[in-house]
Amino acid sequence: MIPLKTIEELIIRHSSIEKELSSGGLDNKLFAEKSKEYADLNEIIRNAKDYISFQTEKEDLEKILNDASVDQELKKMADLEMTDLQNRYEVNEKKLKLFLLPKDEADKKNAIIEIRAGTGGLEASLFASDLFKMYEKVSHKKKWSLELISISRSDAGGLKEVIASIKGSNIYSTLKYESGVHRVQRVPDTETQGRVHTSAATVAVLPEAEEVDLKINDTDLRIDVFRAGGPGGQSVNTTDSAVRITHIPTGLSVSQQDEKSQHKNKAKGMKILRARLYELERSRIEQERSQDRKTKIGTGDRSERIRTYNFPQGRVTDHRINLTLHKLDEFLEGEAFDEMIESLTLQAQEESLNSLNSLN
Repeated sequence: MIPLKTIEELIIRHSSIEKELSSGGLDNKLFAEKSKEYADLNEIIRNAKDYISFQTEKEDLEKILNDASVDQELKKMADLEMTDLQNRYEVNEKKLKLFLLPKDEADKKNAIIEIRAGTGGLEASLFASDLFKMYEKVSHKKKWSLELISISRSDAGGLKEVIASIKGSNIYSTLKYESGVHRVQRVPDTETQGRVHTSAATVAVLPEAEEVDLKINDTDLRIDVFRAGGPGGQSVNTTDSAVRITHIPTGLSVSQQDEKSQHKNKAKGMKILRARLYELERSRIEQERSQDRKTKIGTGDRSERIRTYNFPQGRVTDHRINLTLHKLDEFLEGEAFDEMIESLTLQAQEESLNSLNSLN
């Protein structure tokens, strides 16, 4: 049971912000911050008020049910109302618990997605390309903006590696469960005997960090410039436009050579480096807070096999929640993607609630 004082404080906070917003005395920055908090509280305020009134309504109904002078018809109505009241209470309590769970500050951030071909040679690179196309289609459906940062193609027309930035609303909260090893089972085009091969690609989704999120000292960076290799035009290959940025304290290193401009390559490299350092720090803090992290749905372990795409049977299976969708084609088109994400999110919320309840 949630302490009534906690819920009362939510209602008081909602009313207080409402008055502040209507006062006209806030500057633009503070007005935007208060408006955001007010909008968040608005989603739960009806449940909070309903939760507060539960005890009074319950006592009123109990008086009717325990009063010998009340006729049976009225008691039946009160009994039905009591059942409805109890059901509403349980729904409100769950919604309020979810609202009061500690928020992941990264959930509303944009994201950087990194996809790399894993085991399976050229077939793995083709699968990495399929995954990238899937995320492109999801982004298009949701009206997100996807910007290519870096791309390396394979001889078969697949992708050895691709890194992209995705901007929009609540990007990281939607995509964070995609991090891990994605496995594919299918018959490659080059297979003459129809045998099913297994290949894999790794996906890493990082919250895009702003400069205010993470302070990187210039003295902690080593920046090397070199001549770009591979396709890209004469001016790319004959000038020292490629950049390698190394963060000395952690040893993390990022190379960027897609742009003709050294300045642009450095800016893109810093965006990737900042995201990786931010995620590294987040993971360290999370591991300190949660000793049972391995029992939870992962959002960062690139070595964890999370999903299998089985083409012969037309199914996609997420191993973390044992969910199988027999609609592989729709999933790769981005059509059934939300169904999987919603199931993962609900399971993660249930785990958080169970952890919270075990502490109470």
